[in-house]
Amino acid sequence: MVSLQLLFSALQVFIKLALNDGMDARVLVAYRFMFAATFLCPIAFLRERLLQLDRSGLAEKPSELLPPLRFTMKKRPPLTMKVVLQLFLCGLFGFSINQNLYVLAIKLTSATYITAISNLTPATTFLLAILTRLETLKLKKPAGQAKLLGTLVGMGGAMLLTFYKGPKIMVLDQLPHPKFAHLTENPQSHPISTGNQIIGSFLGIISCFTYATWLVIQAKVSKVYPCHYSIAAMVCLFGALQSTVMALCVHRDMEHWRLGLNIRLYSSAYAGLVASGSAFPLLSWCLRKKGPLFISVFSPLMLIFVALMSSVILNEALHLGSVLGSVLIVGGLYMVLWGKAKEAADLSEDENQGKESIPVTTGGENEMK
Repeated sequence: MVSLQLLFSALQVFIKLALNDGMDARVLVAYRFMFAATFLCPIAFLRERLLQLDRSGLAEKPSELLPPLRFTMKKRPPLTMKVVLQLFLCGLFGFSINQNLYVLAIKLTSATYITAISNLTPATTFLLAILTRLETLKLKKPAGQAKLLGTLVGMGGAMLLTFYKGPKIMVLDQLPHPKFAHLTENPQSHPISTGNQIIGSFLGIISCFTYATWLVIQAKVSKVYPCHYSIAAMVCLFGALQSTVMALCVHRDMEHWRLGLNIRLYSSAYAGLVASGSAFPLLSWCLRKKGPLFISVFSPLMLIFVALMSSVILNEALHLGSVLGSVLIVGGLYMVLWGKAKEAADLSEDENQGKESIPVTTGGENEMK
């Protein structure tokens, strides 16, 4: 998980470098999902659809000649129109709208700033679940109180991050700055204006709500169509189509779409092939091994990595308001996660008590009765 957070942290820096070089945010998002779909579609086909080896009978008689290899087709659930529509909505909310808002927010503010805002995702997911009645607010229990308090603390941190700047922290200025910091044409080392900071914060928070919407839809799709690689490939494909249409509505000049051996190509390829393509199997493996709560605990690490990388590579200034707001957001995150863990533990305990309360009779006792 530490390696994954490092990969995602590098993504934020690559995005900021491409934007500083003059690349349009919509074009960058479109290229990202083009690369991701190109990478994931063959993997999904090979892993979840192609012929699989039938190993039955290979180890029954090891002393004799092995039987000829046989292959059978893998079976998958039917891809209905309802599933396709849900995947289309996943691509729309989780990829197209979410990433366009997220990248535009980075352009208006900074990578560190929006990374801190993104830690509001568990809180916004909780609020969305309450509004859609997927979850009830249980204020009489410690779990419900912790989730509500964590949401309020996280939102308070976002407000502090938005409206309070504070003095500049000079500690990170002592770190060495490589020549890579001057690679782009417009490093944007000047301070962020108040208007851009407010608009960027608003876009970042809205992106958290769209991501939470994607999580809700994705959970429903995974139950009826449990093919994770195919879901990722099709969602990336829908996201690429939607993002391309959105970008073409704004920029039809091919000059905006031209890629060379420069930071624009490197950022698009890294975002699609590494952050969206290669990181997905690693994230799925961690999810199977440890569960979603374990993964969420490591998300604040990305904030630390991005702050260090942005200061060294992008020459971004770090202010006291950003640090205090980030601390509150991360504190609220862990409150929400603790509430979720407590709620899951209470539910598991109630289920175990229910099983113990059911009387178990043997077959002989039933016959006697």
